[in-house]
Parts: sequence; structure tokens; C-alpha cells
Amino acid sequence: MNWYLLSRMLGMLGMLVGASMVFSMPWAFPICGQTETFEVRGFWSMVASFCCSLVLGGGLYLIGRKDPGTILRKEALAVVGLGWLLAGLLGALPYLFGGVERVEGVPMSFIDALFESLSGFTTTGASVLTQLEDPEMVPRCVLFWRSFTHWLGGMGIIVLFVAVLGQLGAGGKAMMRREVPGPISEAVRPRVRESAIAMWAIYVGISVVQTILLTIEGLTLYDALCHTFGTMATGGFSTFNSSVGHFQRPVIEYTIIAFMIIAGTNFSLYDIVLRNLKGKRSGPLASFAPLFRDPEYRLYLTILFVSTSVVTISLLKHQVFDSFTEAVRHATFNVVSLMTTTGFGTENFNEWPQFSKAILLVLMFIGGCAGSTGGGIKVVRFLLFFKILWLEIERAFRPNVVRPLRIGQTPIDDGVRRDVTVYFGLILVLFIGSWLLLVGIEADHHWNIDKEPSQAAKLFDCATAVAATLNNIGPGMGIVGPAENYTFFSQPAKLLLTLMMVLGRLELFALLVLIFPSFWRN
Repeated sequence: MNWYLLSRMLGMLGMLVGASMVFSMPWAFPICGQTETFEVRGFWSMVASFCCSLVLGGGLYLIGRKDPGTILRKEALAVVGLGWLLAGLLGALPYLFGGVERVEGVPMSFIDALFESLSGFTTTGASVLTQLEDPEMVPRCVLFWRSFTHWLGGMGIIVLFVAVLGQLGAGGKAMMRREVPGPISEAVRPRVRESAIAMWAIYVGISVVQTILLTIEGLTLYDALCHTFGTMATGGFSTFNSSVGHFQRPVIEYTIIAFMIIAGTNFSLYDIVLRNLKGKRSGPLASFAPLFRDPEYRLYLTILFVSTSVVTISLLKHQVFDSFTEAVRHATFNVVSLMTTTGFGTENFNEWPQFSKAILLVLMFIGGCAGSTGGGIKVVRFLLFFKILWLEIERAFRPNVVRPLRIGQTPIDDGVRRDVTVYFGLILVLFIGSWLLLVGIEADHHWNIDKEPSQAAKLFDCATAVAATLNNIGPGMGIVGPAENYTFFSQPAKLLLTLMMVLGRLELFALLVLIFPSFWRN
């Protein structure tokens, strides 16, 4: 391991995170009217965090500046894994310096702040804050930073790092491969920096369009930006306790639904479409053909449509909503929100029929497309996994037949096949192990464990908490449902769930390798 090179790269990343805090500072001051004391406190907490990030980042950079070095596989993995942890630590500073209270009269601890920070960067959207609408507990600029961490982490702080810095060669490609989610991480452009810039340009462009639409539909610029950050990053942080349900406006909900679906799609497909339109090699409709020819995208839309239809029928059958249009609206919003792992809410689906909740629980694990900002296991992995199962079943009775694994007309090599099966195995082991550990360390009194139904509730609630954090969704079910949060969990439990968020966002390997002593040896 080249320690000097690692220090230099982490130093530059730390300074980049610190510089991004500048965008949150102006929101402490209203356009007109007197600035309150707690808003001034929030402003100075952002300033202090900015200074600390620059000092720490600058110090690490100075330590490693004399060794230009070359980023190899180990360094790339270490920069991604440690870089996200460093971003989480620096992102927690505004909560600590600002004296933010998770419940009235109870300031956030270091673990609370780290939980909230990494929940933002990993686009999970799980929160320990209970009174978002009370600026005395959470200053506006800190609340804006909370949503802005979503947006930074959505496309990826490492991808932004590569786009801004460049000149990383093969090392930049290796870092992007570990951060961009999915088993098949192909570059959008031949050069890695061009690829990173293209992805961020598309991301920013779509974010601007959504912000304009939400502003036209009646949101303030502040709320429009914060909800755009949560939508495009598929994160789910809102400026209101009742999330998107606060607005009670179907047009806003449908706009967010459309952009959640967009954010859950592979961004490389958008680049292909834009290049077709720019090159004018085909008509406008033909330019979009690569999007709908993609097997993963077709399956993604099919799952969304079928799940929405089934949940709507279930809601109507149990008379949860009075009208068909209302049932369709809420079913569509929550199905899209959970499958894309956004986590926004319009209704408390904890009170929905059991079958509807079972569908939503399955969607939590599926997630969005590879190369999207969505979490979960990814649609393409399920597509590949079931194709692998089919081939293995056929091989049992036709052992001499050799069929290649394909997605559409593209053959998939054995390395990807192995990675998919290993990933499913790791997810299963992590989920079961973390679930058992969470059940063991959490106090029984939260569930009135003396009663038999409450014993089952604790098992289910802990399972959904692990699923929601490991798949970067945020709200789970039961005690961590859309109308609740994670504030009641013990400090060790919050630390465990924080680890699940980072593991889910980095798709396991970039963080798991850090625990092997052999990884750090020269």
C-alpha cells in the first residue's frame, strides 16, 4: 500500500467535501426579515465545519504531496472505502457544531451525527431527527446540508472527485468501477474523466429540470431544491416530518414519481440517447430506442407496473382508499419510492394490508438499475441470477448442452456470473448476521416483549431496519416505518445500521477488503 499516495488522495477528497459546504451557508439568512439566533448558530457551525475539513484535508494532502505515485487496485479500493468514511465524518461536523437536537432537549451524539451524515451520503434517508419543521432544533442551513449530502452521494463523491481532478489514469477507472453500482460497470465514454463529467452533467441537468417544475408547482426554491436532491439521489430526506405527504398535491407527487423512475434508470443509457439526438443520426423517436431495447430497463418498468397494479387491487379490495384514482396514486408513489430506494412517503403504508406490505418488502431488495442512483441488489443482478438458475436446472437433465449466459444479445463472461452469485451469498450472510446482532443488542422494552405478538414484532422490525439500511432505502416497516424514525435505537445499534448503509452503497467489496490485514501490506 502506498500510504503517501493514499494520504494525498484522501486529503483532496476531504477538501472537496469541505468546499461543498459553502452552498449551504447562504440558507441561514432569509431574503427579508431578521435572522434568528439559532440560524446564526447554524451558519457558524457550517463555517467551523468548512474550516475543519480544509485543515484536515490540507494536512493529509501535505503529508502525501511528495509522492506522485500511481493508483493501483489496492489504492483505488482504499480511496473509495476510506473516502466514504472520511466524507461521513466531515459531514457529521455541522450537526455537532450546530448543537442539533434529535429530540427536544437531547443534542445529537457523535454516533447520531455520523448516522445522519452517512445516511445522507449513502442516499439511505434513515434519520434520527424528530422535529424537522422546528428551526430551533435543526437550522435551515444544516437541514439544507443534510439534503445536499444526498445529492453529492447520489452520483457519487468519487465520481465527482474524478470529474474535478482528472489525470488519474487507470486508477480513476478502478475507483469509478467500485463506486458506480452494478455488476457490469462500463464507462460511458472511452476516457474515465470524460465519463465522469458526462454522468455528472446529465445528473445536474435533470436536477435543474425537476427543481424548475417543483417551483412552478408551488414549492419554495428551498423546498424544491431539497426534494430534488432527495429524488435524483433516490435518498428521501425531506424538510417535513410527513415527507411529500405534507404538500397534499397530486401534481407534485406525480412529478416526483416521474423523476424517481428517471433516477432509478442506468445513466449510461441517457448518455447514449443524448449522443444520438446530438448526432442526428436518427429521428427523435429512434434515438430513444436503445433505452427500450435494454433488457434491464424493460424488466425494471415491468416490475414497477405489475407491483403497482397488484398493490392497487389490494388497497381497493380492503377499502383502504375510497376512490380508484386515490388508490392508484398512493400505490404508484410508494411502489416507485421503495423500489428505487428513495424512501419518500405520502401515506403510512404500515397500516396497509399485509399482502401490500409484503410486495413493498420484496421491492426493497430489488432496487433500481445498475448505473443508477438507486440502491438495492439491482434489477440486472436478479435478471442474471434467474438466468443462471435456469441454465443450471437445464444442465441437470441435459449435461452435454452448453449455453452461454446472455443479456439480450450480449454474452456475459464467467467472471460476472461468479460475481453475481457471490454477491447474493454475501447479501444473505450480511442480512442474517446483522439482523441477529441487532435483535441481540436492542432492549426488549421498546416492544413490550412480555406479550407474544410483540416478540414477533421485534424480529420483524429489526429485520426491516437492516433491510432498509443495507438496501439504502431509509424507512422500513413497523417501528421504523414511514411515520417513525431510528432515534430510539441504542448507540451500538445505530453504529451497526450505519455500517450497513455504507456496505450497501459501496456494494460490499470496497469496504469489506479494509478488514483484511493482507490488504494493507506492501
